[in-house]
Amino acid sequence: MFKKMTLVAAACSALVSMHAGAQVTDNVVKIGVLTDMAGVTADITGKGSLIAAQMAVQEFGGTVLGKPIQVISGDHQHKNDLGASIARQWYDTDKVDVIVDVPNSAIALAVQGIAKQSKKLVLFSGAGTTALTNEQCSPYGFHWTYDTYGLAHGTASAVVKAGGKSWFMLASDYAFGAQLAKDTSEVVVAEGGKVLGSLKHPLNLADFSSLLLQAQSSGANVIGIANAGNDTINAIKQAGEFGITQKGQSLAAMIFMVNDVHSLGLQAAQGTYLTTASYWDMNAKTRAWSKTFMEKHGAMPSMIQAGVYGSVLHYLKAVKAAGTDDADKVAAAMRAMPINDAFTENARIREDGRVLREMYLAKVKTPAASKYAWDYFEIVRKIPAADSVMPLSLSKCPLVAKK
Repeated sequence: MFKKMTLVAAACSALVSMHAGAQVTDNVVKIGVLTDMAGVTADITGKGSLIAAQMAVQEFGGTVLGKPIQVISGDHQHKNDLGASIARQWYDTDKVDVIVDVPNSAIALAVQGIAKQSKKLVLFSGAGTTALTNEQCSPYGFHWTYDTYGLAHGTASAVVKAGGKSWFMLASDYAFGAQLAKDTSEVVVAEGGKVLGSLKHPLNLADFSSLLLQAQSSGANVIGIANAGNDTINAIKQAGEFGITQKGQSLAAMIFMVNDVHSLGLQAAQGTYLTTASYWDMNAKTRAWSKTFMEKHGAMPSMIQAGVYGSVLHYLKAVKAAGTDDADKVAAAMRAMPINDAFTENARIREDGRVLREMYLAKVKTPAASKYAWDYFEIVRKIPAADSVMPLSLSKCPLVAKK
């Protein structure tokens, strides 16, 4: 009798395993990291984002529902047509189940549209525009790490309250820079300050001298820098060369990461306020994960790279919970489950696809205050999700309106 029951149990187990496996299309779960491998944001995304995705797969166990997990990568080179072309090929020909990262908001919006048409998932960590979960939201799109609303409300609000009442904005001339400058300006005015002017610049600009001189001549207390990666580094470095801060004006980098500080050095970056979704040196879990990342990549993770890791891990958990890689069922599971990883505790996904997470207001340490390698940020305070995410009362997302 016992032998017969054992055989029946084994048969049932095999059937369950076969059923679960049948739910994975093409017998593989394929993840595409669409990123910037050599351009202006390569240090904060790029190869590090690929490594972060691979670490998530390794942490999960390398397989899901009995099938292998494959991670591929592509470089969109900040070209809209190239990014869209890669996304179409991945979804339609290469059978990629989910695209992650996608730095560059214009490309992200294009990929969101393609994902919606293809009924495939996309998890944005590198893109910042609020349009991804507002006017152009999608049931297949998830905005994971940060957006311009959160950056502006975290940093600009703190700087104005500290006395920086008049601002001049320098912004990169594409969707992300325009949205970040707009959101920042609105926060400055709402907090009782004023914006004296603004200028746009092309992506990957080498010489900021004319823009900085115009910002300096405006007499603004604060020069807000609404760009990313190497553009932020170049703007701050050249501002130092012009002696702008020594002459009484302050700089506010609206998106500024630990990697940017490492490139600039503490002497140039010290005292800069910033808003971040994560920091490698927060606690034992973040330090342990980041140490492994450092061994693989040679640098500590940016908040974007940490977000890629978290998004991939949550996606894989949802595939397991749903028992399939079907996009609609996985999306439902992702929304139903709390988000927990080395950098995130009990975050949730809202109906518009925005991840509701705590953010942190940080300040770059002085050289004297930094005690060891990559010890760059002082965490000033936590910013609750309610204060860092656009309220649904302002939403234009059709998914919210229908509800």
